[in-house]
Amino acid sequence: MKTNLKKASILLTGLLVSGSLFAQTDSLDTKNYVKPFSGGPFRTWSIGVHGGLLTPYTIFGANGRQDFRKPQSEIGYGGYIKKQFLPGFALQADFLRGEVSGTNGQVGVGTPNSFNTKLNWSGALSANITLANINWFSKKSSIQPYLTAGAGYMGYKTTTTDAAGATTTYGDGSIKEWFVPVGLGFKVNLGSSVNLDLGYQVNFVQSDNFDGYNVGSGNDRFSYAHIGLEFALGSSNKPQLATYNPVNSMRTEYVWESQQTKTMLQAQIDAEKAKNDQLRTDLNTTNANLAKLSVDSDGDGVLDVNDKCPNTPAGTKVDGSGCPLAKPVVYVTEEDKRVVKDAINNLEFDLGKATIRPKSFPSLDRVANLLTEKNFSLKLAGHTDNTGSDALNLRLSKDRAESIKSYLVSKGANASRIEATGYGESQPIATNKTAAGRQQNRRVEFTLY
Repeated sequence: MKTNLKKASILLTGLLVSGSLFAQTDSLDTKNYVKPFSGGPFRTWSIGVHGGLLTPYTIFGANGRQDFRKPQSEIGYGGYIKKQFLPGFALQADFLRGEVSGTNGQVGVGTPNSFNTKLNWSGALSANITLANINWFSKKSSIQPYLTAGAGYMGYKTTTTDAAGATTTYGDGSIKEWFVPVGLGFKVNLGSSVNLDLGYQVNFVQSDNFDGYNVGSGNDRFSYAHIGLEFALGSSNKPQLATYNPVNSMRTEYVWESQQTKTMLQAQIDAEKAKNDQLRTDLNTTNANLAKLSVDSDGDGVLDVNDKCPNTPAGTKVDGSGCPLAKPVVYVTEEDKRVVKDAINNLEFDLGKATIRPKSFPSLDRVANLLTEKNFSLKLAGHTDNTGSDALNLRLSKDRAESIKSYLVSKGANASRIEATGYGESQPIATNKTAAGRQQNRRVEFTLY
């Protein structure tokens, strides 16, 4: 009795633990969604394994009237392959093994004290009816109650034991018999591909030989309470047909279509709003263009709408289109050239430096006055001989040209009209092999224009 209580406690614990999973999912997400009446795709094949308790005790009829009045609980195990045809209907092929035993046989001729039947194998084909997977408000339920009924064939060996302990094997020890399995249970979804299977099955044997003892006219029967796992075959991106809720999928489709209608109407509203915004922008642009008809931004006396040369400096004389009047052409005279040549001839620097010697200032002052009075432009090109490194000569020639520019600017010349460039030793005008040639190469050229 203690052993039976322990087995029953284990099974009850499994039931209680699984009970905490009895919750429904309610989501309108599109994961594993299948459009109503589209026919798929679904996962329709699955396999299952299970284990539990086998006993001659059943929930049908008076168990006290069975051949043995004290049923025992034994371990059983099995598996199945199932093909789902509809959300509520499937066919499955079952396999079951285990032992069934009981004691205290009813009084009669040759009454045995106990029996033990080894169920070597059994196979059955059953219809599986899934219930309660139709719900308007839940995409699918976390549990699916089911009913099963079918027909099967089994092979077993039965032995009986009398009060003295003598054991007798019934028949030839290898009996085959038809039976009718009827069951119920529910499956709990543990994941997209795994279900917890809790079930109870009564097997009606089509004879009174299952327990090896014939009393009365009723056939034998035994039950199997089990817990197991079912594995859906195929890609997890497809939903299981057994858990699919076609009614809720219609609701989901309706909600989607309503959302699409709402989105379309919102898009129309947004389009009209965009048109209004564009009209407002066009109106603002028109007003801004009208305002330009009376604006003279640069103050040259020509309105912006007619001003082809906007942003002329203040005080600049312009023509009717707002463009500066052409300046009179200024020619470089021979006297101007003589002033520049004199500055070149008198130009001296400290040895190896860009410092101008005071002797050069008077002739440079006359060049500065010339640039100021006639608004000439001047290009200064510095050159050296080949004494020293290329880098040193290039830097020295550039510094000397910049030194002259700085001096002229300090005397009032326009800095933007003076260009100072250094060429180093790259453009000699005489040979660097003689002192006289090197002297000619150490120069700053003035180009007036």
